[in-house]
Amino acid sequence: MDISDSLKNREIIIEFFPIGQLVKVTAMDVKTLTEISIQGPKSAGEETLKLNALKRLEYVLKKKALI
Repeated sequence: MDISDSLKNREIIIEFFPIGQLVKVTAMDVKTLTEISIQGPKSAGEETLKLNALKRLEYVLKKKALI
């Protein structure tokens, strides 16, 4: 998995919640307590969903000027 340099060395908690054919992925940055959620199809695979959640978290952290 390839994440950007801005998220490296940060503690991030990721949880997967299956909902029928969808999976809700929640990612939280421990330092700032910023949390995001995304949804995607089960067929996308765990790594793809995880990468998309990390990209969304990075976007939110940058938008809030936390990184």
